[in-house]
Amino acid sequence: MAGVFVSPATLLRWHRDLVARRWTYRSTNGGRPSTGTEVRELVLRLAAENPTWGYRRIQGELVGLDHRVAASTVWRILKRAGVDPAPRRGGQTWRQFLTVQAKTIIATDFFTVDTVLLKRLYVMCYVEYERSELFLT
Repeated sequence: MAGVFVSPATLLRWHRDLVARRWTYRSTNGGRPSTGTEVRELVLRLAAENPTWGYRRIQGELVGLDHRVAASTVWRILKRAGVDPAPRRGGQTWRQFLTVQAKTIIATDFFTVDTVLLKRLYVMCYVEYERSELFLT
């Protein structure tokens, strides 16, 4: 009986290959087909034209247009496109909010002032942002 001589490096390589084949799965070309470009464009168009609609409402409209798409697919399309959820799309920016609320925004500060005669005065200060007026009490 003839023996087969193998170097330790070859034996280790065979072991690595065996482990790799056992724990590595080859990808298959199965799975769901990708969402069509037409549907993606329609989702983005509906979101842009109707800023108060959420992904479930958009999905419902697509079903009405004979496009069978899951709500999670609509959500994924909007997220990948960087489109915010419905409440944020239709909302105001900070600049718009502060402009509208300027009539009611008042800044307040309370501090003390020590006079030359060592008398302490307590000062309450209000600033109304709309008119930039200062009120001291």
